[in-house]
Amino acid sequence: MKLLRITTFVGGLVILLVAFGFIYRHPFATSIWPWEDGRYSYLFVGSILAAVSAAMLWVGWTGEFGALPAGSLNVFVIALTTSIYFFKLASQGRAGMTLFGVLGIFSAIASLATFFWSLRIPLKETRPMPKPVKVSFWIFIASLFAAGGSLILGAPIFPWKLNPDSSVVFGCIFLGDAFYFLYGMFRPNWHNALGQLLSFLAYDLVLIVPFVGLLNTVEPDRLISLIIYTAVLIYSSGLAVYYLFINPQTRFGSQTR
Repeated sequence: MKLLRITTFVGGLVILLVAFGFIYRHPFATSIWPWEDGRYSYLFVGSILAAVSAAMLWVGWTGEFGALPAGSLNVFVIALTTSIYFFKLASQGRAGMTLFGVLGIFSAIASLATFFWSLRIPLKETRPMPKPVKVSFWIFIASLFAAGGSLILGAPIFPWKLNPDSSVVFGCIFLGDAFYFLYGMFRPNWHNALGQLLSFLAYDLVLIVPFVGLLNTVEPDRLISLIIYTAVLIYSSGLAVYYLFINPQTRFGSQTR
């Protein structure tokens, strides 16, 4: 398990490096995106990778592999749905999309195998998930399913204009994230919330300041979307900060009861 912990932790650091590459639009990162995109879309990708990195670093540091099923299910849904879309684009003659489809299939197989393997590992944590976190997670799940489906259908719900292909991929990401939170609802243990809150906090920290700055320049017809999106970021970051660092029953360093 020690080697696995080290591998997971180092993998989290690598993903964090790529996340910063997207956040700052460095060519080493943006060149691996399937198509050219805009500043805020790269920022969004960076925020998602930062969220993945936060969960991996926590699992690698603590050895809490019993929390892996939720993240593995997340990756499986994203990989499977995006690979279907990439193969669809390839069938329409889009160059390079077959490779992304194949990579998606391999990622889906690997994540599904990880899901079933990690299901057998008991969580070290025995505390239940706090009720306010449960309620919030159900709200996040419903919102992610709604937003994910809307993005796949091309609805303009983001506060900036999306590349149509990116809209579909981002929708798939939201659907995967919905399953990430949904898993914890069937096993409502604190460590099936801690990883999700860490991920959400990393995601929020990347996006909050740029989104607040966008308030002055956003197109009028996208202002409502920006306000709602920013409100969600502020609420979820507040929830994460409180339960991860303030609440005496759940904050880091508190003892299992």
